[in-house]
Amino acid sequence: MSEKIQEKEFLNMVRQNERIIYKVTSFYANDDEPISDLYQEVVINLWKAYPNFRGESKQSTWIYRIALNTCVTFFRRSKNKPSYVDITMDVPDVSDNNDEIKELYRLINKLGKIERALVLLYLDEKSYKEIAEITGLSTTNVATKLSRIKDKLKKMSNE
Repeated sequence: MSEKIQEKEFLNMVRQNERIIYKVTSFYANDDEPISDLYQEVVINLWKAYPNFRGESKQSTWIYRIALNTCVTFFRRSKNKPSYVDITMDVPDVSDNNDEIKELYRLINKLGKIERALVLLYLDEKSYKEIAEITGLSTTNVATKLSRIKDKLKKMSNE
């Protein structure tokens, strides 16, 4: 495959899936690392991995996996612990009048990086099987972790 064709296919794939990339990066962005920097880091990693994409999973699944791994790895390497971002500011579907949804996103923002990734995928209506494919966890582990996260969120909301 010529480099020009590969580049056009890659750019088309990124355009078709930019919402996924934005959604993941907005969950992990903070004042020190803006969304644009994380978005660029994800696109760079997608480009590096693109020649090895075999199509054994959906493109969206592959993109979620690389985006989540990029964001989590980025912050693991960071010496400074990132501060939290009020996620309600970045979620376009949250109505200003819906305090329950605002509270839910505030609580989600307090979760750990991996927990937030699982919640992001769950809220994006991914099946446990799809979440398992994206995260590399087993389906049973996904179900267990999501159940614990739901319990944790309930407990946090009661405090």
